[in-house]
Amino acid sequence: MLTVSSLKKSYEGPSRRQKHKEDDTRTYAVGGIDFEVEDGELFTLLGPSGCGKTTTLRSIAGLEKPTAGRVALGDRVLFDDEQGINLRANMRGFGMVFQSYAIWPHMTVFKNVSFPLEVLPRAQRPSREQIEKRVTEVLEVIELGAYVSRPATKLSGGQQQRLALGRALVTRPELMLLDEPLSNLDAKLRESMRFELKRLQRELNITAIYVTHDQSEALVMSNRIAVMNQGRIEQIGRPREIYTKPATRFVAEFIGTSNFLEAKVTAVRGNEVEVETAQGKLTASGVEKAPSVGSQVLLSIRPESVDLSREPRAGTPNQWSGTVATRAFLGDTVDHIVNVGGVEIRNRSNPNVSIPPEEEVHLSIDPDKVTLVPVD
Repeated sequence: MLTVSSLKKSYEGPSRRQKHKEDDTRTYAVGGIDFEVEDGELFTLLGPSGCGKTTTLRSIAGLEKPTAGRVALGDRVLFDDEQGINLRANMRGFGMVFQSYAIWPHMTVFKNVSFPLEVLPRAQRPSREQIEKRVTEVLEVIELGAYVSRPATKLSGGQQQRLALGRALVTRPELMLLDEPLSNLDAKLRESMRFELKRLQRELNITAIYVTHDQSEALVMSNRIAVMNQGRIEQIGRPREIYTKPATRFVAEFIGTSNFLEAKVTAVRGNEVEVETAQGKLTASGVEKAPSVGSQVLLSIRPESVDLSREPRAGTPNQWSGTVATRAFLGDTVDHIVNVGGVEIRNRSNPNVSIPPEEEVHLSIDPDKVTLVPVD
């Protein structure tokens, strides 16, 4: 298990007047974060550019020296500012795949993968026969076994990305660090490579930390996701939990699309909460931490959770009436923007549902799909 505790990274040195930690006025790229990565888990650091995810990854790798905190892999301490421990990157034994493939253009596919083994210290270096066996095994796993003698530059983009992955895998690292490895691929290839990477991670039981700003990529590939914002972690959870139960407005806005409505709590019955909005009453069920009556909350409702129909549905809770303002055909879905009491509510339907603008419609929302987000 990898454990990251109170990790901080600032690119500013301490001022002369700074004598105590509480006097620290520096700006932090990573502002004191904590998380654990279980063995065999693909853990994703997700967030916008500049949120600190790559700095965190580089601090774990040993490519950046953190300002404070602790990083440990099992019983092995990699960094601890209080104990003065900072293990060099080449001593940590991690595999790393960068955004650029960083393959050696003058080498063949085989030599690209074998090179990390060939440059190991003599005492750790496998024999020539062992190197050949391990490289062959890795090339078969990444489906490049037929290209052993081909120059690396003669591979396609997806093949070059798999080659970079194979070069990291051949050393059998305890931890894989992947820094936006698919961002240079075109959209269709990126989508197929997501499933390929996930397959390899599961089959080989790799423990990995994956950095990306692509929400879809994170949802598809991850066992758990840490959503980062301005150097801090906003929420850690499984993909479905992050998407359906965002803990903050930032998470709800960054992951997918949401309808946001301000509301006041009018009643609480166990885990069911009734709220009053400017558009009318709504009921939310399955609320884990119910707010007090009279408190202000923010509602987050995903577009696909808004049901759209031409006729009202008897006995269905959370119904509103409105008028279609506009619609957009997206191929596998159709988005409708519905005006409800001066507020635009987005609905996402299958392509068989397409209602033209100016037509009156009825919206219904399952109480389980109404998420209460704490007001910032």
